[in-house]
Amino acid sequence: MNTETPSPIVAIIGAGPAGLMAAEVLLKKNIRVRIYDSMPSAGRKFLLAGKGGLNLTHSEDYPEFISRYGEKAEVLKAYIDDFTPNDLRLWAKELGIETFIGSSGRVFPEGMGAVPLLNAWIARLRDLGADFHFRHRWLGWGAENVLRFDTVESEILTKADAVILALGGGSRPKTGSDAAWIPILESHGVDVNPLKPSNCGFDISWSEHIKARFAGEPIKTVKLSFGGISKKGEFVITENGVEGSLIYAFSVALRDEIDAQGSATVQLDLLPDWSEEKLLKSLSVSRKSRSLSNHLKKQTGLKGVKANLIWEFLPREKWNDPVELSAAIKALTIPLLAARPLEEAISSAGGVSFDAVNERLMLHKFPGIFCAGEMLDWEAPTGGYLLTACFATGQAAGNGALTWIKSVEK
Repeated sequence: MNTETPSPIVAIIGAGPAGLMAAEVLLKKNIRVRIYDSMPSAGRKFLLAGKGGLNLTHSEDYPEFISRYGEKAEVLKAYIDDFTPNDLRLWAKELGIETFIGSSGRVFPEGMGAVPLLNAWIARLRDLGADFHFRHRWLGWGAENVLRFDTVESEILTKADAVILALGGGSRPKTGSDAAWIPILESHGVDVNPLKPSNCGFDISWSEHIKARFAGEPIKTVKLSFGGISKKGEFVITENGVEGSLIYAFSVALRDEIDAQGSATVQLDLLPDWSEEKLLKSLSVSRKSRSLSNHLKKQTGLKGVKANLIWEFLPREKWNDPVELSAAIKALTIPLLAARPLEEAISSAGGVSFDAVNERLMLHKFPGIFCAGEMLDWEAPTGGYLLTACFATGQAAGNGALTWIKSVEK
């Protein structure tokens, strides 16, 4: 007769990077793991992030890396210390996925794609005994803290010895990251800070000319300044405004300024490699019979969308003044009216307050229930920082659940 006590069961709700990493930690310790997700398959947002090349992490010096998490840097450092960017690269290598450092310092898997890495990871988790349950939407708790799930056929109830919530934020809801968990936790008194768009685009009141002619056009090699900080890069004109890597780099400051003041004004240097003196001298040359547009193109190389940005924001009466034109090219003032909606953003700010969890990411109000990933209240720029923190908090929640189970068993 077999009298061996079955190993505990941990329910992980959310099959993104944080949830899957928590599962790996537990499975390696012979804990039974059931992974639930509302979508038909795992890692939907992870795959979307890898469409243009999966940026796993960043290779910059570690103190600089940690500083990218802004006001939550010290809180997250405790978790990232245990799963550093180098640890993430070694983990990928164990899956058979080599990584490389790109010219910007960003780290990518060989081949750039997310699919091979995710497939290898899912295969390993299944080999370790992971039990996946897709198309299971979490509805909260029933009597005696049973977990409630809505499935294609009916609502089901199940129990677990510990629960890890890794349900994502509120951006890209079609991937399953729809923030439906917020009212559930709030109804049980968990402190959840409002979600806001992060790494997002912004609205500008474009003329019909800009909308019709230049929506989708990239603006390359410019310098954007805001709040005493300047960065070089590129972005894209959209029908509603602007988006892209250079805009995302300022999105936190811009969003907060708009929230506080109702708008935010940036300055754009269209020729960052030109000195003011060189530009003014070039524009002061007589244009003779040339049109202003042709003169600008001949003397500075500015044309197309960049030239039209000047005409969009520089008052017409100043167009023929070389001093005013030169000043506008070096510091074109552009007003941003609003952040784009949360569902369009790459990521979200806000979520479960770190005051609501202990150092092991367990909810104070719910012993044995942990939170991980983007549903916690932190944010970071693109560049691998988002994924690194999701992996690291997922590992921390997995270790937290393991510690909790051992303490209950004593």
